[in-house]
Amino acid sequence: MDTTQFRELGYRMVDEVATYWDRLQRDPGSVPVLSRSKPGDTAALLPTRAPEHAESWEAMFADIERVIMPGLTHWQHPNFYAFFPANISGPAVLGELLSAGLGVQGMLWATSPACTELETRVLDWLARAVGLPDDFLSTSPTGGGVIQGTASEAVLAALVAARHRAVKKLGPACVHNLCVYTSSQAHSSVIKAAMIAGFALEPDDRARVRTIDVDATFRMRPDLLEAAMRADIAAGLTPCFVCASVGTTGCTAIDDITATAHAIARASTTHRPWLHVDAAHAGAACICPEYQPWLAGIEHADSFCFNPHKWLLTNFDCDCFWTRDRASLTASMSITPEYLRNPASESGAVFDYRDWHVPLGRRFRSLKLWFVIRHYGLEGLRTYIREHMRLASLFESWVQADARFELSAPRTMNLVCFRLHPHANETSPQTDARNKRMLDAINATGLAYLTHTALPTFNHAGAATSSQLVIRMAIGATTTQESHVHAAWQLISRIAVDHK
Repeated sequence: MDTTQFRELGYRMVDEVATYWDRLQRDPGSVPVLSRSKPGDTAALLPTRAPEHAESWEAMFADIERVIMPGLTHWQHPNFYAFFPANISGPAVLGELLSAGLGVQGMLWATSPACTELETRVLDWLARAVGLPDDFLSTSPTGGGVIQGTASEAVLAALVAARHRAVKKLGPACVHNLCVYTSSQAHSSVIKAAMIAGFALEPDDRARVRTIDVDATFRMRPDLLEAAMRADIAAGLTPCFVCASVGTTGCTAIDDITATAHAIARASTTHRPWLHVDAAHAGAACICPEYQPWLAGIEHADSFCFNPHKWLLTNFDCDCFWTRDRASLTASMSITPEYLRNPASESGAVFDYRDWHVPLGRRFRSLKLWFVIRHYGLEGLRTYIREHMRLASLFESWVQADARFELSAPRTMNLVCFRLHPHANETSPQTDARNKRMLDAINATGLAYLTHTALPTFNHAGAATSSQLVIRMAIGATTTQESHVHAAWQLISRIAVDHK
């Protein structure tokens, strides 16, 4: 492919994407949000063997519509209210295009200084924007930020760094006695990281992994965390890693970072565990000063992350991860074969980001973040976040005003958890089944897509007793407007009639 053909096809592909965006915005009802495909439908449209001879681009463009589009769940649809958002924007896509076209492999500073130094500077911008203390900045003696792929990768990096720091202080013999602690409502990535790093053999292995119960607002209980750590220390184990959540996946509960840090300090004796704060979704909102109190106590944390690819108009993948102890992080990841040695690295004057995460290779991901921040400005991004907060508050008010529904968790941000009221003498499984049928009916229309979760219920003493199914309405798609949210509420209200 010469550059003439590349230009021609590139223009056409950009037009294809822009046309797709226009269709989602101008006629969202013509596109079912949730794919109608059944297992194997897409595969059935594809040959079982690769083509021996070149095929035409006309055929390839035709197959975008024939093969790909029917099998898509449309994450950029204005009526996508499932999971958390996966924002994209024009500036971000253009940054991704430039990154792909430049083809930089930024494993070392020497392999492209601009790739490293732009990332370092943009991460410092964002650290200041969300209110992180100066010791998380690259300009501090011990801190700095890096772009990971996802928050799941970030928690794994933090856990490996925590293990390294513990072993360095206590000696190699401690490695099989190290314990991990997190909320029962934390993202599953914490348990997965424990499995990958050797702290657990399977998801239910609790020999060295503790899931701490939550209070009635679904926040991790610091008193139970402290008690669990003290019990482990008494049993000859060593607390190594604690993960607090700012915006849990189920209901966006916000753990008290200060109380968590104080519980760690009270329980710790010979070694202070690493405190990681996972704000994968919620961290984007902290560019607004009014939401920065969520991070009160962050000065006690060793690391912090959030995903601009969720709620900050930057397409996947892009997780921003900061640490106050970069020495432990890089020491836990660094290995230098002869072919990677170079004067700049050996001078100690540069960051080699290949030592900050699991992969050696890395793309020029900071370009898309740079473009987004410069295109919108922090004030534009704040306006974007605040509008989603307003829409979520509006939706919450409609739920509160309808006697058929109840709110299932305090709303902290752009997620509303709700469900149909239980009937008199109705068992909890019956209520769950009725809500699940209503949710399935909503999604089957193709006009909106919502998801569910299970949240614990509590007795009068505040102890968790069982769980209940609740419906999640996450308002955060790039193009979602009040008219879309109102139409979604009308759809929910109409379908609720058949499930009341």
